[in-house]
Amino acid sequence: MSDRPNLRDKVAIVTGGGKGIGKAIALGLAESHAKIVVAARTAAEIEAVAEEILSHGGQAIAKVTDVTKNDQIEALVDSTVKSFGRIDILVNNAARSFFRPLIDLREDGFDKIFSTNVKGVFLLSRAVAKVMMQHGGGRIVNITTVGAERGGPMMGIYHASKAALKMLTMCMATEWAPSNILVNAVGPGMTRTHFSEPIWANPEIERQLVSRIPQGRLAQPEDIVGAVLFLCSNSASFISGQSIYVDGGTLANT
Repeated sequence: MSDRPNLRDKVAIVTGGGKGIGKAIALGLAESHAKIVVAARTAAEIEAVAEEILSHGGQAIAKVTDVTKNDQIEALVDSTVKSFGRIDILVNNAARSFFRPLIDLREDGFDKIFSTNVKGVFLLSRAVAKVMMQHGGGRIVNITTVGAERGGPMMGIYHASKAALKMLTMCMATEWAPSNILVNAVGPGMTRTHFSEPIWANPEIERQLVSRIPQGRLAQPEDIVGAVLFLCSNSASFISGQSIYVDGGTLANT
């Protein structure tokens, strides 16, 4: 018996779905029989994910989307409704960061991080929530990070943006609960993806990171999927405004 929840006939949008954690989530939702809209800025990547889902008998489309552009957000929502008739699940995974000290981060770098990680999530979630309200509710899952709970060097504005996203998650959950829209966050620990490679690619830094993780390894993208699927399932029907950290015990160890 599969350990995946049954999300048959549910329609899910996954941003940043072309690689890493977003790709793993899109594939996991598809294995749970959801219909998937894979969104990101790079066409080749999201088309490959959609093709993989289709090759396994699932339903999926790819939609090139920059979540900092409101017209592209509207096009994503319209395309999803036109293709599948509704939206039941939104996973806000798209994110940006720059690996450099605060003293060296340019103003436009700050703006790019917050525009994607906070403003883009707000704009897309609001647009999707309006559709969900017409169909009896839905689930929104925002991907944050353990950095939302603690400071750290070289990615300070990324951490700050994810802390803001944690609070935005709580505020959206509070306002939209009467419409049966449940909003939660999943915060990965250090995960072995292209996004975080500038950090763990240095063997000495990786060794230091692993030494602080009680389970003794970095996460893989697939490790993050279960928490997202749980929050999208019937088992989580009375959970909203929460952050679940998938970190191998990292926060418990600090």
